[in-house]
Order: sequence, then structure tokens, then C-alpha cells
Amino acid sequence: MSTEKRRFAVGGFVFTLMALVFVSGAALLIASARADTVGILDSVPLSTTDGKQIYERICQGCHMADGKGAVGAGRYPALAKDLALSSRQYMALTILAGRRNMPAFGIRHAIAFEGPPMALNEAQIAAVINYVRTHFENHYKDSITAAEVAALDRTLK
Repeated sequence: MSTEKRRFAVGGFVFTLMALVFVSGAALLIASARADTVGILDSVPLSTTDGKQIYERICQGCHMADGKGAVGAGRYPALAKDLALSSRQYMALTILAGRRNMPAFGIRHAIAFEGPPMALNEAQIAAVINYVRTHFENHYKDSITAAEVAALDRTLK
């Protein structure tokens, strides 16, 4: 085989290999990755009303498993020993409508990252608030109800 034919064959092989890599990469980007659990970017509705499970599946991605927050690509505030959490209404309004860089999770206010928005109903919001306010070295005894969350949601535009 001549040198020119060999170069042409190698070039064709390299082109085919690059096209295969490109198509495979594109397929991975187009197909949404799905974890075994629901998370903030997963469009599968979360059905649990267990505050710990909601925290683990949605909140801890930013606020961390220990509730101490993180700083890196963004600033994710600590929930551990947080005096702002003394107001359950503050927490409810934050989760319902978002605050600064935190997205809204209320059904009427949630925005979509990909597919339908990850939204929590009033019972789920109350459950995660009550969980956070009694964990991570927070010792707030008064709880919030789904009815209180719904009433606060009605005050938002």
C-alpha cells in the first residue's frame, strides 16, 4: 500500500473515530442523566412528606449533609446554628419564593432547570422546615403547619 493510500486510510479511521466520539457525547448530553433518587435537577415529582428525606434529596446538595453550607462556585449558607431559622415564616417564604441565589420551590413559584420544575407542596415545605429547625444544632421547638405555609404562599405575588 502506498504512503498516500495509508494516510488516506488512517485519516478516514481517525475521522470515523472522532465522529463516533462526537455522536456519543451528543447523545449523553441530550439524554438527561437520572440518579436513583430525586434531586433538584430531576423532574420526577417528590412524593415523600418526610423532612429528612426532602432535605437529603434536595437541600443537602447546596447546604451539605451536615447543614454547614459551602463556598466554592457559589455561596451556600449554613443552616446549622442559624439564628435566622428562629422564624419559621422566614424559612417558609424563602423556600416558597426563593431568596438571592436560592431557587423557589413553592408550586406557584418554582422555575424549571430542565423539564418540569422541582416544586414542593405545602406539607413538604412544612416537613423540611420542621426537620431543619430541629437538626443541625438548631433547637427550635415550635413547628409550622402546611396550612400556615399555604397562608404565607397566598401573601406572595
